[in-house]
Amino acid sequence: MYFSMPSMRRSRHPLARALSLLLGVALIGVLLIFGLVVAGVLLVGGVIVLAVRQWKHSRAPATPAVPNAAHQPTVLEGEFVVIQQQGRPVPH
Repeated sequence: MYFSMPSMRRSRHPLARALSLLLGVALIGVLLIFGLVVAGVLLVGGVIVLAVRQWKHSRAPATPAVPNAAHQPTVLEGEFVVIQQQGRPVPH
């Protein structure tokens, strides 16, 4: 099966060429403005979300510092066993 697109013939009339050029430039301008508006909305929305998170975080009640309280360790204690690998060694 043979598929061919019809050839695009440019108009020879200078006014038609000028109008098609203006139409293309206007279309690109509209798309550019639309993209900038969408980017602005996303930027303002992101700033609002970050501001609300910061505001909620700053309003969180502070934990009272008790010097004699039991300290929870930040290291997880445990026993570890080395497992010998069966088969060929893996290069590291």
